[in-house]
Amino acid sequence: MKALVFHKPKDVRVETVQDPEIQKETDVILKVTSTAICGSDLHIYNGMFPQLRSMVLGHEFMGIVEETGSGVTHLKKGDRVVVPFPIACGHCWFCTHQLPTQCEESNPEFYGPEGHLLKGKGGGLYGYTDMYGGYDGGQAEYVRLPFAHYSPRKVPDNMSDEQVLFLTDIFPTGYTAVDWAQLKGGETVAIFGCGPVGLMAQKVAWLHGAGRVIALDVEDYRLETSRRTCRTETLNAHDEDVIEKIREMTHGRGADVCIDAVGMEADRSLWDKITNVIRLERGTINALRMCLDAVRRGGTVSIVGVYGYPYDNFPIHQIFDKGITIKAGQVPVQNYIDHLIHLVEEGKVVLDDIISHRLPLSEAAKGYQIFNDKEDNCVKVVLKP
Repeated sequence: MKALVFHKPKDVRVETVQDPEIQKETDVILKVTSTAICGSDLHIYNGMFPQLRSMVLGHEFMGIVEETGSGVTHLKKGDRVVVPFPIACGHCWFCTHQLPTQCEESNPEFYGPEGHLLKGKGGGLYGYTDMYGGYDGGQAEYVRLPFAHYSPRKVPDNMSDEQVLFLTDIFPTGYTAVDWAQLKGGETVAIFGCGPVGLMAQKVAWLHGAGRVIALDVEDYRLETSRRTCRTETLNAHDEDVIEKIREMTHGRGADVCIDAVGMEADRSLWDKITNVIRLERGTINALRMCLDAVRRGGTVSIVGVYGYPYDNFPIHQIFDKGITIKAGQVPVQNYIDHLIHLVEEGKVVLDDIISHRLPLSEAAKGYQIFNDKEDNCVKVVLKP
């Protein structure tokens, strides 16, 4: 089969690889019909997360069941399913306590309680390095789904792939970021980052009764996408003091909720790059710092942008002084996906209006390059095997 294979940073290629096979009774082999490039894939592409061997990337995908193991009884050949990006067993302590991203069974080699940089990681993820299970991802013609008795969800036949594809990751991620804040109605929500996850969070903020949604980015084309698809007020962090602007817009208090949908790959200054070398850090917490500045006292900061490294000078004093509530982590897609499927089916939210590029799988390397380099007004790339 053909698949997009990571070899080293900035070196991804579509190649012929071995077809996946059933390995355990709870496996399914899926024929991929649509897959997407996620901002998190760029962490591997840019070497932010180390990966020494070649592997197939991709954790946003859906398709048609090709073959099932004997332990999978709710799916059959020909069923059309969407696949949550966390790999979870469904029966361990964490899975039964609504924490599928912390699954004890899906990452046997590197799992542990520590959560450190190179020790004690969480549950498995598709196409996301050996540290998260070493599973081949779905930017391919076929993919093996472990623990398929638990996570894959059938999707309505009357809905297109593009209508439901983002149920794999970015829509549940944006939804969870807002849900963590427990809006009561009328709040001001400031969302840092107008990439795919930030756009989804903006859509969800309105669904949850936000009174005002402010979107921030450094790219004008992404801010325009935000205005067009999410009806938000926008601020360009390169053009003005956005923290002071948010305070002006909120009677001096700051936003009730700030969402970090950027993570460690926020824009870096020369000084950031120098201190990265001195402190053995990668990336920056600039987006998080802005959220902590912009949120009001007693407010909430949701962190769904990815952070993979420890950082010196972490502003714990500011969190304490302002009484900020922080929620963060990989999103438990399995907890939300059934409800989210209904929201899409009922037309309460549109997901596919953020797609900027549709490419065949054979052009996946080009998709990575333009998405990473922010060329051609690239917001979201969907690949067709």
